Amino acid sequence: MRRSARSVGARGAKEHSSTPWDLLVVGLGNPGAKYRGTAHNVGVEVLDVLAERYGERFRTSKDHALVAELRIGTARVALAFPQTYMNESGRAVAPLVKRYGIDELDKLVVVHDELDLEPGRMKVKLGGGLAGHNGLRSIKAHLHDDAFARIRIGVGKPPGGKDRGADHVLSSPAKRDRELIGVCVVEAADAVEMILAEGIDAAMARYNQR
Repeated sequence: MRRSARSVGARGAKEHSSTPWDLLVVGLGNPGAKYRGTAHNVGVEVLDVLAERYGERFRTSKDHALVAELRIGTARVALAFPQTYMNESGRAVAPLVKRYGIDELDKLVVVHDELDLEPGRMKVKLGGGLAGHNGLRSIKAHLHDDAFARIRIGVGKPPGGKDRGADHVLSSPAKRDRELIGVCVVEAADAVEMILAEGIDAAMARYNQR
C-alpha cells in the first residue's frame, strides 16, 4: 500500500546530483495524527493527491521532511512535507531548496491554507505579502526572500473573529466546507501540474479568475 505524507516511510530520501530539479512543492501543515484533516494541513493533502497520481510514496529525509520524488513526463518534481511544525517550516524548506538545486524561487511552490479566501476558492500567487501566515513567515526568514510561488487554498475566516484563528485552522472544517475544500485540493494538484508545464503566469491566469 502506498504510504501517504501522513505515514512515515522507513528509508531515507536518495542522494542527488547537482543538476537542479524542475520543481519543489512544499505542502505546509503540522505532523502527527491529531492534525490530519485540519484546515492547517490542506497543503499536505495536495501532496498526497500528487503522489497518488504518479504512484510514489513518501520517505523520511535528513532535511526534517517527508519527501516523495516524481517523474512527470521528463521533469523531476520533489514533494515535501516539513516535519518541523508549521511555525518552523523554513527550517526544513531552506535545506530542501539547496538539496534539490532550486536556483530560481519560482520553482519552489508552497501550498497552504488561506484564511482570507472562503472555502471553495483557490488562488495562485508569486511572491508578495504573507498575510500573517506563520509557515510562510518562517520560510521567508530562512530563505531571506519571499519570491517563491504559493497556492492558496481557502479555509475561510474563523467564526468569532481573528482572535480565534488558531482554533479555526487546527480544527476539522464543517461538512460543507470540507466538501468545498476537497474540490480545491484536487484543483491545487492540477495547478501544480500546470505551473510545471506552462509556468506560473498561465496558472495564475487560469485559476485566479474564478
